[in-house]
Amino acid sequence: MTVRVALIGCGFIGRFHSSAIRAVARRELLDIEYVAVCDENADRARSFAEITGAEAVTDAAEVIDSPDIDAVYVCVPTAHHKDLVLRAASRGKDIFCEKPLDTNLADVQEMAAAVKAAKVKAAVGLVLRHSPILTVLHDLMQDATLGRLMTVVFRDDQFFPVTGQYESDWRKDVAVAGAGTLLEHSIHDIDILHWLAGPVRGARGTTRNFAGHEGIEDLVVASLDFESGAQASLTSIWHSVIGRPSTRLIEVFFEKGFFHVDHDYLGPIHMQTHALNAETIPEEEVQRRYLEKLGLDAAEFGGMLRYSLEDYLFLKALVEEQEPFPDFQTALEAHRVVDAIYRSGEGGGSEVPL
Repeated sequence: MTVRVALIGCGFIGRFHSSAIRAVARRELLDIEYVAVCDENADRARSFAEITGAEAVTDAAEVIDSPDIDAVYVCVPTAHHKDLVLRAASRGKDIFCEKPLDTNLADVQEMAAAVKAAKVKAAVGLVLRHSPILTVLHDLMQDATLGRLMTVVFRDDQFFPVTGQYESDWRKDVAVAGAGTLLEHSIHDIDILHWLAGPVRGARGTTRNFAGHEGIEDLVVASLDFESGAQASLTSIWHSVIGRPSTRLIEVFFEKGFFHVDHDYLGPIHMQTHALNAETIPEEEVQRRYLEKLGLDAAEFGGMLRYSLEDYLFLKALVEEQEPFPDFQTALEAHRVVDAIYRSGEGGGSEVPL
């Protein structure tokens, strides 16, 4: 079947998705048609249309209601996700929605319930679920000889995403973003910790605001307790070191093993176990293992790894009438943990059970 796609939101993240959709169509990897691009700013919509060949539209409702559209990408600022997702679900459209799903847990629960009731296919932009380095790390962690997982030490930092390449001035506006670094950025990290360590039993944390944007925290220090008995610490930072790239450092300690990565998408994995000395799996091997796991050809997909692959896999699920992943339920679990950390901070840092 041909899947007819529209993109709503021609901003920073929309550019990545638009490029990926075009790549899939141009390479004829899947039977898709890029029909429309939409932004309330007509100039931005036209600029996307000139590149893609899709129709430029300024009214999102017009796009969602069109009988010529099968699936919509929702790439607008966070506070506007809910209305578009609910409308798309009610019209029977399949949905890709950027993270975070919304600014608060209650609205995320409503959105997850709506797509489930409508029986539409819906995915969320938790792109690190398609990270080669984290996928291979997750597979390595399944080795029973490592013993029990003890702890994960996670640090995530980037410069405040209202300048530089991001140009996302809305992220300092609490009415649009909802909150700061934990919700807007480290929703990825919470999801990855859940993926690596299993269900979260309780969470505690504190927030700080150095930049002074009301309601937008730029430092979070959190601790998670997992049902397995393991624990994790997460430090999430938005700083003003403009020349420093967005980066994640993850250290994983088992009773009889240790893993270290300081990349979040591609790079080497450093490891040491009771059975061998320190060893490094090089980036090339990480990429090979990842593509082999997905059954993809390295020559064809190697250049699509960064971000684009999540769009290929979403569109592939639609074409093959399969359920896409990560789905809204996966995102909801991450939102529950984020909400618990915020409530813990409001309560002085005491643990909030999940």
